[in-house]
Amino acid sequence: MNGAKQIVLGVTGSIAAYKAADLTSLLHKAGHRVQVVMTVDAQQFITALPFKTLSRQPVVTDLYDEEEGWKPTHIRLADEADLLLIAPATANIIAKLAHGVADDALSCIALALNPRARLLVAPAMNGKMWQHPATVANVTDLRERGVEFIGPEEGMLSCGYEGVGRLWPVERIAVRANELLK
Repeated sequence: MNGAKQIVLGVTGSIAAYKAADLTSLLHKAGHRVQVVMTVDAQQFITALPFKTLSRQPVVTDLYDEEEGWKPTHIRLADEADLLLIAPATANIIAKLAHGVADDALSCIALALNPRARLLVAPAMNGKMWQHPATVANVTDLRERGVEFIGPEEGMLSCGYEGVGRLWPVERIAVRANELLK
């Protein structure tokens, strides 16, 4: 994959985390180098193994996961990323992004992200959480800083409610990621 674009795919603790495996596959098949970073909560919904297999890359599951070499993994990934894609993105990671909280590998990568990289966020959460004034304010702040959001869409939610909060279809997330990388 010479000349491949580097995508850091952040997977957070949503029931939709399993859909990120399909997204990983789509992005890898499109010729990108996909480096998956999972939060601790994401690992409650899906293991790192599918991501490792589909991306053909090691999966970062902890801030202190270190490869060979001297540079911290989170800084190396922040430096190399062409796109930081967070899918699914919970209200928690959106709040961390908005307020500069860096307490895990994914939020540290986001805070150290190189200025040429794009940031695409695909939310997935309960509709009341998405529409809460705190989340609305955080999304507004992030959009003003150039962060792009895709979704969420309306439909049946895993919590049993119907409304806004579903992860945008992964095929459409992949299309948007490809557009941003051109």
